[in-house]
Amino acid sequence: MEKPHKRLKAWQLSMDIALDVYKISDKFPSDERFGLVSQVRRCGVSVPSNIAEGAARNTKKEFVNFLHIAQGSLSELDTQLELAKRLEFIDEITWKRLDDKLVEEDKVLSGLIKSQREAI
Repeated sequence: MEKPHKRLKAWQLSMDIALDVYKISDKFPSDERFGLVSQVRRCGVSVPSNIAEGAARNTKKEFVNFLHIAQGSLSELDTQLELAKRLEFIDEITWKRLDDKLVEEDKVLSGLIKSQREAI
């Protein structure tokens, strides 16, 4: 049985972002293991997790609420990755590629929120 969230582009893209975050943060300095590494990974996982949890809820209103939470986590992730870039833990090319994915994810989430609100 396939879960409904797995068909959502927002979830699929956010899983790709989470995977990228894990790979990139693995190269951060070891003294950041309990700092920025932990933070970016939690945010990276929070986005698809909230989309999945919301999709499993009984009402569109609850789903929209979880999509907003996912969007908030995405904004947190954006801030943390910007800091990592400024600290030179991430090079400009890697950051730009990931930033483009974050922008796309935000657009997809916004569209999904809009469509779900119209269905309420």
